[in-house]
Amino acid sequence: MKKIDANIRYLQQYEWFRMIYEDEKYRKLFITNYKVRSYLKSKLRVRLLVKNKNAQRRFLKLVEEQIEKRHTN
Repeated sequence: MKKIDANIRYLQQYEWFRMIYEDEKYRKLFITNYKVRSYLKSKLRVRLLVKNKNAQRRFLKLVEEQIEKRHTN
């Protein structure tokens, strides 16, 4: 199992992450988007996401920015 898959599984324990991950609008980003995937490869960042609301907000902002880019390209 890839590290990113393990990290995503770990984050799915948390409601806020599960809501994003299960939303069709964002789902593809977790599979295809380089920035989102590289963010989630880091064990340190994943741990921060669990503990820190600001980190969660930054991650949500990143995801939203990637959605915007996808729609403008």
